[in-house]
Amino acid sequence: MNAPEPVQHTAVTERHDPALWQEGLRTGLPSLFGIAAWGLVVGIAMVKTGLTPLQASGMTLLVFAGSAQLASLPLILAHAPIWVIFATAMVVNLRFVIFSALLAPHFTHLPWRQRLMYGYIAGDLTVAMFLQRFPTAAPVPGKLSYLKGLVFPNWTAWQVGSLTGIFVGSAIPAEWGLGFAGTLAILCITVPLVANSAALCGVLVAGAVSVIANGFPYKLGLLVAVFAGMLAAMATEAVLERRKSRHG
Repeated sequence: MNAPEPVQHTAVTERHDPALWQEGLRTGLPSLFGIAAWGLVVGIAMVKTGLTPLQASGMTLLVFAGSAQLASLPLILAHAPIWVIFATAMVVNLRFVIFSALLAPHFTHLPWRQRLMYGYIAGDLTVAMFLQRFPTAAPVPGKLSYLKGLVFPNWTAWQVGSLTGIFVGSAIPAEWGLGFAGTLAILCITVPLVANSAALCGVLVAGAVSVIANGFPYKLGLLVAVFAGMLAAMATEAVLERRKSRHG
């Protein structure tokens, strides 16, 4: 009796789709100025808090999360215990667990190392734009190419802006108001993503909750706002679907 042949596990790869890569690049291109501006503001904040350029560069390259970086800076300045700093950053970034759950069905066929890498470089806007283009997890050739066209330029814009803020930020006048310019640029990208009533309801609820919960410790208000907006959008969509089915 012959012994069974060992099962060979091969990594699944996707063929690069230049057309979808370019489409992803064009979709994300208008957001790159806002991302770079935010990175610049965070880079300046890190060195003004007292981090050395080397420490700040390491933080922006490893963490790649502006909200977590900004939330950590006052704790670093106050010499808080390291576990408190890490816990705060993790709480602020818990929204990426939601993003990962939304992206996971699209890329379950990829090796875990690739999924880990794309999870690291994916940002809030890139996930939103990807899900707007591919709202369901149905297998579509070129999805990964589209995601690459979104996430790699986004990551590069952030790092260029942040490193510029770290090394030359002190020479930039505060009167330029780059933080506000970054906010306006990101708003210009976010508004078109509100494609239906459910999305609009989610945005309004998340915005209201974020203002009400602004005083929560460790930036927990951000996480509460994300969950509230998601639940509101899901509930609104369910109500609209029931109403549509009722009226044929």
